[in-house]
Amino acid sequence: MKVQDQLKEFIASHSEPKRGEMQALHDLIRQVSPGCKLWFLDGKDANGKVVSNPDIGYGSRPHKYADGTVSEFYQIGLSPNKTGISVYILGIEDKKYLTETYASTLGKATVTGYCIRFKTLKDINTDVLEAAIRYGLMGSE
Repeated sequence: MKVQDQLKEFIASHSEPKRGEMQALHDLIRQVSPGCKLWFLDGKDANGKVVSNPDIGYGSRPHKYADGTVSEFYQIGLSPNKTGISVYILGIEDKKYLTETYASTLGKATVTGYCIRFKTLKDINTDVLEAAIRYGLMGSE
């Protein structure tokens, strides 16, 4: 199955309002970077065991693991969870950057070194979220 089809199926598998919010975020990220590489991680390891929430990835960057190996991974991750939605902005060297730059104007969200987590889109300023996503895709290179 193509990644595009996996993403459509994954988004459609959620009930409203999360389905609509996931679609809106997917559309927003695609507007920011229309030609970026798309990823789908089902949250399972090589043995089929669930090890994380499934997520959608956008963009491409080299990721260096603790053992020194480097492989391709996404720049932005989008993951629904029990209490809301998480947007991961990966590859930022300064772990205080997201908090210092976006947390005060984002709205009702938890911001860590690489994650912006919120209950619903109506709780946050989507223009600020878009700026953080834009930075993650284009500004952290």
